[in-house]
Amino acid sequence: MSIVETPLPDLDHDETTDGSMTSGSLAGAPMMGIFAGAVVLGALSWLPFGGVNWARWVIVTLLAYIIGTLIISRIVESPRQATDRFATAIMTSAFLLVLLPLVSVVWTVVERGANRFDWAFYTETMRGVIGEGGGGYHAIVGTLIVTSLTAVFAIPFGLFTAIYLVEYAHGSRFSKTVTGLVDVMTGIPSIVAGLFAYALFVLIDGPGHRSGLAGAVALTLLMTPVVIRTSEEMLRLVPNELREASYALGVPRWKTIVKVVLPTAIAGILTGIVLATARVIGETAPLLVTIGITADLNKNPLSGRMATLPVFSYNSYKFPTLPPEASIDRAWTAALTLVLIVMILSATARILSFILKPKGLR
Repeated sequence: MSIVETPLPDLDHDETTDGSMTSGSLAGAPMMGIFAGAVVLGALSWLPFGGVNWARWVIVTLLAYIIGTLIISRIVESPRQATDRFATAIMTSAFLLVLLPLVSVVWTVVERGANRFDWAFYTETMRGVIGEGGGGYHAIVGTLIVTSLTAVFAIPFGLFTAIYLVEYAHGSRFSKTVTGLVDVMTGIPSIVAGLFAYALFVLIDGPGHRSGLAGAVALTLLMTPVVIRTSEEMLRLVPNELREASYALGVPRWKTIVKVVLPTAIAGILTGIVLATARVIGETAPLLVTIGITADLNKNPLSGRMATLPVFSYNSYKFPTLPPEASIDRAWTAALTLVLIVMILSATARILSFILKPKGLR
């Protein structure tokens, strides 16, 4: 019996767009040309309306890029490649559309905040200042104090709770109850946390209580569930084989957690802590209720009003002095300072996660 050999198709041979696997290619410069043409078409959309409209430019550009990619790719490339180009264009456009608000916010904060980004803003307070001048030194110090207290309260509680849920609970009824409560706490509005902290300290110290400690307690209610959730997920990603190998060597569970589990998950845990800190450092409503605002520096978190950057920015914008431009500039610079603090925290967390990682995972 003879065997008839069927020749395999030549996959390296370029053919036309009649359904073949390969044909011409738009990779590289042609795709950049399509995008550049879409940008020009978006700019031409201004002409009928006689003015610059950035939203219209972006929408027209992305639509032209998607449609142009589909049409030109169908002409030049095979149907399969055209479909792939079309999907890639949609995903790229979606990414750019999501990225634009972030870029816009950062650009606006930097542009407006640069008006008072000077030495005086970071060394002076608002004591005795009515119009121009002054600064946010007292608000920066207050933010750092309140945020540090919040981290001292929330990080140990959140991390220990996550360790219990992952390493000890093993799906018990109590752990399911704790998980449900954490989910509920994650959705608590910030003003509710502020009212709870204020009511708690009113019971202890009487009506009208204002202190940095009360603000830290309110922010702890918001930060703790985020730390629990992120730490729990990072701990669950640690392979059980590592734990079993440690137990097989006779290492106790607590030492396995400290020496094996936590170092393996430290990068994700630190990232979650930074995200939780960024979540609360810009909160305004609970701090308005619990701390209030002052024009002078107060380093005592146990008594008296304190200034924080979110409340300082809100107060400068809501109740401007004369001239109002000076207060608006201070509000934007306070917002820029908050962004810079979060960036510094993120960079520090990345450096620490790299240093603390086991050598084999770097």
